[in-house]
Amino acid sequence: MFKRFAMALMACVLLSGCGADYGPDQNGKVVQAKQLDGQWLVVNYWAEWCGPCRTEIPQLNTLADQLKGQGVAVVGVNFDNLQGDDLKKAAETLGITFTVLAQDPAPRFDLPSSEALPITYIIDNKGKIRDQLIGEQTAEGITAKLQQLKNS
Repeated sequence: MFKRFAMALMACVLLSGCGADYGPDQNGKVVQAKQLDGQWLVVNYWAEWCGPCRTEIPQLNTLADQLKGQGVAVVGVNFDNLQGDDLKKAAETLGITFTVLAQDPAPRFDLPSSEALPITYIIDNKGKIRDQLIGEQTAEGITAKLQQLKNS
């Protein structure tokens, strides 16, 4: 009886981890939950046709590099829901070096839908939305906002 219970419990643990992943990135690699969960997230929605998005991408690349190893991850989401090679090509065209999620994480974090671009959400290490930033952002501005939110 105990052996059967232990096997069922192990199966539940293994299966529950599978559903928590974030799906593939722009290179087709699965972004595992353990890579992002428990960190602050800067989630940026962008599109190729969005001028301000193109302008802020280098700032987000810089931010991602600056925040490595500090418990903050920068991730992008294509507004037009591009997938596979189309997503990879668009990310390369814009010079995106941070992780771009092919699957929109909006349901996971209960993010509101928006028609404005670019839009960036700051999500704390417990998965709670802490701020919504509309329009073009800078690395310096997001860093200051993160500090303010972490200290509040």
